[in-house]
Amino acid sequence: TTILGKAHGCVDSECAVDDVDDLIAELKDQQKVLSERLENIMNVVSHLQHANTKEARKTDDVRAIVKDMLRVFTTSDGKFAMGFSGDIGDGPTTAYDALPPKPWKADMSP
Repeated sequence: TTILGKAHGCVDSECAVDDVDDLIAELKDQQKVLSERLENIMNVVSHLQHANTKEARKTDDVRAIVKDMLRVFTTSDGKFAMGFSGDIGDGPTTAYDALPPKPWKADMSP
């Protein structure tokens, strides 16, 4: 990873001020990403606990929450997926494909 590369570069060289600044910036970026992931996980745990202990527990609701949770832990290109992948159904469609067209009517005005 970038952090390990920068850390090894610093250790192998003289740990110049610029190298350490780059490492600190990378660590802060990772800290932000991990904080967002932790917040997502905490929210999922709360929602899952609530959905699982309902008197009228709905399996579809629990399944949907677990599916959302998978998004937090799924890897894509070696990175953690953090949001909407952009994939819907069978891929991109036009408005004409997504919505049925209105029937054509001839103009009856004089």
